[in-house]
Amino acid sequence: MSLRLRPHSLPDHRGEPMSLSSLLKDLRVQSGQSLQQVAEKVGSSKAYLSELERGVAKNPGIDLLKALAHNYGVSVATLIGEADAAPLPPPVAGQVEAWVSNIRKEQAAGLDLETAANEARASFERLLGPLDPQHEANWKAAVSELEAAFERKIEYLGNYSLRKPRRPHWYDGPRAGDLHWPKLEAFLLSRKGWSKETVASIDATSTEVVSLLENPAQSEFRGRGLVVGYVQSGKTANMEAVIAKAVDAGYRFVIILTGMTNSLRTQTQDRIESDLVERNKYGWHSHTTSDSDFRKPASKWFSIMDPVQIAAVKKNVAPLEALLGTIEKTPPTHRARMPVLIVDDECDQAGVNATGSQYNMTAINALIRKILAALPKVQYVGYTATPFANVLINPEKPTGGLDDLYPEDFITSLPKPEGYFGPESLFGRDPIDADDEKPEESGLDMIRGVDDAEVALVRPPSAKDRFTFEPGIPKSLDKALSYFVLATAARYVRGQSRQHSSMLVHTTVYTHPHHALADKIAAWQNGLAKKISKGDEKTFDRLERLWLEEVAKVDAGRFGLAPTSFSALRPELEKVLDDIAIVVENSDSETRLDYASGPKKYIVVGGSVLARGLTIEGLVVSYFVRSSNQYDTLLQMGRWFGYRPGYEDLPRIWMTDDLRTSFRDLATVEAEIRADIQQYRKREVTPADFSIRVRRIPGLAITAAKKMYAAKACDVSFSGEHIQTIRFPHRDEDFLRHNWEAAAELVDAAASQGIKPARRGRLIEGVSFDLAMKFLETYRSDQRDLISGKLLEYIRLEASRADQPYETWNIAIVETGGTRRSVEPLGAFGNVGLVNRARLKGLTRDGLADIKALMSRDDVLMDVTGSPDDRSWDSVKEFRQALVGDRVPLLLLYAIDEASVPRSEKLREPLGAVRDMLGIGLVLPERGAKTSYVRVPINQDDGDEEDVQADIDGDAGQAAK
Repeated sequence: MSLRLRPHSLPDHRGEPMSLSSLLKDLRVQSGQSLQQVAEKVGSSKAYLSELERGVAKNPGIDLLKALAHNYGVSVATLIGEADAAPLPPPVAGQVEAWVSNIRKEQAAGLDLETAANEARASFERLLGPLDPQHEANWKAAVSELEAAFERKIEYLGNYSLRKPRRPHWYDGPRAGDLHWPKLEAFLLSRKGWSKETVASIDATSTEVVSLLENPAQSEFRGRGLVVGYVQSGKTANMEAVIAKAVDAGYRFVIILTGMTNSLRTQTQDRIESDLVERNKYGWHSHTTSDSDFRKPASKWFSIMDPVQIAAVKKNVAPLEALLGTIEKTPPTHRARMPVLIVDDECDQAGVNATGSQYNMTAINALIRKILAALPKVQYVGYTATPFANVLINPEKPTGGLDDLYPEDFITSLPKPEGYFGPESLFGRDPIDADDEKPEESGLDMIRGVDDAEVALVRPPSAKDRFTFEPGIPKSLDKALSYFVLATAARYVRGQSRQHSSMLVHTTVYTHPHHALADKIAAWQNGLAKKISKGDEKTFDRLERLWLEEVAKVDAGRFGLAPTSFSALRPELEKVLDDIAIVVENSDSETRLDYASGPKKYIVVGGSVLARGLTIEGLVVSYFVRSSNQYDTLLQMGRWFGYRPGYEDLPRIWMTDDLRTSFRDLATVEAEIRADIQQYRKREVTPADFSIRVRRIPGLAITAAKKMYAAKACDVSFSGEHIQTIRFPHRDEDFLRHNWEAAAELVDAAASQGIKPARRGRLIEGVSFDLAMKFLETYRSDQRDLISGKLLEYIRLEASRADQPYETWNIAIVETGGTRRSVEPLGAFGNVGLVNRARLKGLTRDGLADIKALMSRDDVLMDVTGSPDDRSWDSVKEFRQALVGDRVPLLLLYAIDEASVPRSEKLREPLGAVRDMLGIGLVLPERGAKTSYVRVPINQDDGDEEDVQADIDGDAGQAAK
């Protein structure tokens, strides 16, 4: 790179150090050469050498200095004075970091590292003069640090991915001379203000993904991969990083398949232009713009260009047909020179075949597959947060047919980002100790209920009523709207008035009621604004009560924030109401969300377009009563997931109890999928052999049935699992008595083996397989708790193996609840210690009490001594198995106190059972690889397919020709 030069140390005729310009001229004169002769020898221009000799040009590149030194027969050190220069002092860490930050800011403006470093230095010197030795040392250290960061070769660790075996390694990570990733990285750090940890995670995961792509230098290839992120978690940033690095590594054409509506395509286009294209304007040629989807170019084909070609194409038939037609018109010689990266954003929508047959394809799926087939050098990567449909694609190519989009080369599961507000934030996670659930394990008290009677005021009862339906403002919506005004005012007090703040109102897929409801909300807003401006104390009293009630439910201190008092936010209310705009976001609306033109305060009313892909910036409040009976559709509706810096305590969601239960169950299913991917990764299972288990939730379909044509209803392995009952018909005395008596009978029959004390209760070892199976066959549970026929079939199958595992079992009663004991004896155990398990607020849709967690992780160690340092579920199970082997299951019994009470009433309420209940936990040894099938019964009803057709029809007028 170019170097800033110090004056040469050799003295001139006055005894002063000779400048580089004087030295170069002196050496040339002594050599008897003309400027033209020197220019020809060193490969430079006569004009530039003249500027160097006159001191106009200051910073020749190192290559030119080497050539000049060679021409004049001197060393480079002689030219720049390094040999005689005094040594620089050691760099100062904090000042080096400041230089790094300043250089990155210049990179974010689109400069390469060399130019950015010199520009940062020049900016400093314009203000403060030439660098002294200390600043010189700091600047050089900063440049070296940035260079070194791109020179480290990265070993493929496979921390996040399953991959096809024996794939050649070709990518070692970004390099100092790369054009795109260094500028994007600097942009994320300096312009967007993202933390170093977040950007480092994006760097690591995107490097892993790029290393799994096909090498663009190959003469021919077709790769297929899948990246699984989290809803609203920054998948786009990872996608952009992958694009930047792939282009730096040799890909020459990028096609981004966006959402199915113009709003989603425009959002993606704008983001790509802002984050990638604007960083290096002359390095890209875009075939699409914010206002224009893909159309056939005038030439009818793609040309070979120096800039990288890029297009953000909506997943609709017209633009995809135009893209396919242009590719097919492109001469084969051109196609052979264009390594293409296709990135399918939200790839589970539209891209997956939904005809119900492997041989009959939906139009969009067929077009994507034809585009892949038409390109000799192409890599397809799908991105999604809901991979239910993608992993149910048949990985086998039909004879004579097109490849489907199954990710046969790799599946990458992105780690959950730091500071991400996701399902775990709302619903908590399994506690280490179920008897003493910690606040960070229990979830946040942010969900508020909406009664069915209130739903009827905001959602038409049927499709035929949608044009005549007249919505109202029920009490729950009034509260939600009022809270949004208060929370936004609190953000103003916290200095966030220049940031976006939004509320989502999502009640129905039908577009007509959106406008009517928006009008009602506008009238509500005007009414409240008048009362506030008049200083109506009754209104202020009502708002203050609501604010104090909500502040008490979520501790701001948990996020390092100070609570905002009502007296502090009260003066901001009038300004907030004046700032709020109401936007209807659907195919019929004339107004659209526009976060690019400054900070916005929006109440957004909409339907399908809000349910997938569209980012609502600064989302604080959601009023959500739209129903769906599909996993993927429902999870994608969770627009409230994401990042809430500086207002982590403020988000609230209003929804029905039914939806709350569904989201809680889905959080479990989603976590299981990610856990499966990690388990398969550890076992080095390939994507082609990989099929996840997808747990069924009664009343919900996994995805559209036609996307599940390859799924099979079959047995799966429960190897290495721990299973617990957490849902109970707490008001059904006959049901509860049946289970208690079944457990008492088991204990009586097993007691002859001897009862001994254990760390958390009492233990019987060496119980026969027949006794344990008789109890499990008799015990009744909710099907979601998996104590079912599938589990029993697995246990019988495993027990029949040649090494005769499961021949004996260990059985324990867990007694950690305190002094209360059961009124009724549990067989030979007598009156047992009760455990306290209060239920989550609200019953499940079928009236069951959900206690969230029965087992504590230490319960797994009931039949062993000692414990591991790491208390994760995997660690405690591995520790137990190392001591007892892989042939002895552990059956845990829990006597649950009928009068269980919550330690905190924010998220739980008293159990209120009609009698003490008997719960069970089961720890099964790890017995090897799980079977490669999904447990998915195919339901021919498509369920509640996400209704985006209205939005697509609304976009039709702008479809590509």
